[in-house]
Amino acid sequence: MEWDRLFEDLEDQIASGWEAERAALDAENERLRIARLDLRTRLTALAAEGCVATAVLADATPVRGRLRAVGADWTAVQPHESAGLSLLPEHAVELWSLDHGALLASGAASEPLSPLRERMTFGFVLRDLARRRRGVTLRTRSGALLTGTIDRAGADHLDLALHDAGAPRRAQAVTGFRVVPFASILAVGTDAPPPGMP
Repeated sequence: MEWDRLFEDLEDQIASGWEAERAALDAENERLRIARLDLRTRLTALAAEGCVATAVLADATPVRGRLRAVGADWTAVQPHESAGLSLLPEHAVELWSLDHGALLASGAASEPLSPLRERMTFGFVLRDLARRRRGVTLRTRSGALLTGTIDRAGADHLDLALHDAGAPRRAQAVTGFRVVPFASILAVGTDAPPPGMP
């Protein structure tokens, strides 16, 4: 009888040792997974869930809304008060503010960007807006708000025809032109989501 209790006790000790070792390995694997996790992957997970977050831009302007899409170097946020989108280049966002549930969800395993989205850079999206003659509002690092239509978008800059917000680009409505480096842009607001954006 005493031997049976001794063997049961030994079995329990071995089982609990294995459980502790397995838990330590699981914890280490999770730490390694988190160490490899990049921001774009987390934002992609949040956009897939349609989470609400606030992007605080480099000039301290908050942009609160539902995350709609993530590209190679930008994120699209649909502000609550607008049917349009705010396209935020990666370099312009100082920090993301979100609730605890969304924070935990963003760290969960998610699908990587599709090969097409991997190639959709900020410049690619701006060239599409130029092609569609979509009215935009640009917020720059200096705090300027420029409204108009993107005439052309190059590799690292765009040409903006200035006119009143919501007005179509007509020669008589244009009040000036600006060449804006992408590095100066904090946000590009559109009146409506570009086609193909969810």
